[in-house]
Amino acid sequence: MEHDQSAQLVKMANQIGSFFQAQSPSDAGAATQAIAAHLKSFWAPSMRIQLLRDFDAGKTPQLMPIVASALRSHRATLLPAP
Repeated sequence: MEHDQSAQLVKMANQIGSFFQAQSPSDAGAATQAIAAHLKSFWAPSMRIQLLRDFDAGKTPQLMPIVASALRSHRATLLPAP
């Protein structure tokens, strides 16, 4: 079950990544910012935490590079406040 949930999160994150990458094809910084902002606004904290845990554990090889960049660059924003 956990693998299915992880795969679903990656699929959804990649759909978001594809959209924002298409919106800013020549500005990767704007795309990663928009991806992170979308995840922060529309994903439950538990979903963001799970995606980051899977990413850190190397369980997200299918993740688009632009999404991986957004996770790395905006980690602090994506984690819930302590």
